[in-house]
Amino acid sequence: MDDPDGPAISVFGSSEQSSVEVDVIRWVHLAEFVVAQERVPGLAELSLIFVDRGAIADLNERFLGGSGPTDVLAFPMDDDLVLGGRQPDQGGRGPGAPTAAGEPPTLIGDVVVCPEIAAAQAAAHGAATEEEIALLVVHGVLHLLNYDHVEPEDEAAMQLRERELLASFREQEQRAL
Repeated sequence: MDDPDGPAISVFGSSEQSSVEVDVIRWVHLAEFVVAQERVPGLAELSLIFVDRGAIADLNERFLGGSGPTDVLAFPMDDDLVLGGRQPDQGGRGPGAPTAAGEPPTLIGDVVVCPEIAAAQAAAHGAATEEEIALLVVHGVLHLLNYDHVEPEDEAAMQLRERELLASFREQEQRAL
């Protein structure tokens, strides 16, 4: 989503599973929307990957010490976002140099979603699979942006932000129709 007046956000999306039909483009737009709404400055990149139960279970076990499949995993590139911009004493060209290099993008991280788990969770609480996938995409991206839900007040804040973002995204989709 490139906005000449705002940040440039690049989201790579891929579905590496075939159990549940996934509208990858729609969820890429949702991830871009979340990053834009959270005002990540400059160029930013992240990946959004949909995988099967086996793949997410493997990632959960290898990287997080978990057991079995889960719904969504977030792998931030760093604990803190490294923002663009030239820092003092880093060398390089000064401002106004004739061939100044462009800013490298901020690599936010990867969000991995398991649509099979999302479908089961949606069925368990009477929701549509698409609603559950939307929530998981927002949840994963917010984790990349340093939101957490370990403490009750953090969990409440994260859930509120998820609801706000999902409502705004749905409004934007309705206006585009």
